[in-house]
Amino acid sequence: MVSTQLTAQLSAEPTTISRRPSAAGRRRRRRGVLAAYAFVLPGFALYALVMLYPAVQTLLLSMREWNIAPGAVSPWVGLANYTKAFGDPIFLNSLLNSAVYTAVTVPLQIVIGLGLAVLLDSRLPGRTAFRVLFYLPVVTSWVVVSLLFQYMFSSGDGAANAVVVDLLHVVPDNVAWFQGRWTAFAAISILGTWKGIGWSMLIFLAALTGVPKELHEAAAIDGAGAFKRFQHVSLPSIRPAMTVVVILLVIGGFNVFISVLLMTGGGPDNQTQVPLTYMYDQAFKYYKFGYGSAISFSLTALVLVISGIQYWWTRRSTRM
Repeated sequence: MVSTQLTAQLSAEPTTISRRPSAAGRRRRRRGVLAAYAFVLPGFALYALVMLYPAVQTLLLSMREWNIAPGAVSPWVGLANYTKAFGDPIFLNSLLNSAVYTAVTVPLQIVIGLGLAVLLDSRLPGRTAFRVLFYLPVVTSWVVVSLLFQYMFSSGDGAANAVVVDLLHVVPDNVAWFQGRWTAFAAISILGTWKGIGWSMLIFLAALTGVPKELHEAAAIDGAGAFKRFQHVSLPSIRPAMTVVVILLVIGGFNVFISVLLMTGGGPDNQTQVPLTYMYDQAFKYYKFGYGSAISFSLTALVLVISGIQYWWTRRSTRM
């Protein structure tokens, strides 16, 4: 009888289990959060000092008509420098040049780098030596290789003209590579692709080595050939690495600077300017620091938008 009443009482008053942590648990959690902040704070302070503070100062500089003379007034002009930049045909032309450079070099670096990674992931004799050989351009100086390529393409009897005129017979006479907009960008794009292949190859190679061998063996048992295994096993497995490579290569493409500065200097007649060389000219040749800062922040905003779209698109494709 008593047990029946107790059972009825328990069923009438359901027990509620508190999910709130105890006071000791909250203290432990608070100490853990404070310890995490204590570890992060020195690094963030250094980052704020060398990155955030200069970036904020540059942003403020872009909204002034900066006067470099000591004691001179630098009037506040708001967004006038940005309005001027997007009405400047040379700046718009430089954006188009960097977009073309990116559209040419990024697919080439991905396709060739991925092909080399697949080859070097197999049981190829001497593959360690080949890995070093293909990665070697990445660690060479941009200045050195830019001057070397300038010599190869600018000399009348250089290697580039020897190939297209004497070897391939594509054109009858020597090409003045740096006298035309697109011939100059052909030379610059060849340099950018050659120098970046090793980097993308290394990322893809690291991703491919992480693909479980059991998946390839199971696909082979099911009758899949080498191409089918690459298409349905390797490619889906390295998709995160592919996303990182594409985003970073696009950022690097829009930030091309040293090769253009040394090989053409933005000429002839500003036809091969890219945003960073044009920003450099405005800031350090003509001392228009405010306008140069506006150009650099405009490029930063554009790259952020493109990277955000790429990230959203790849995540959406992954979910589908």
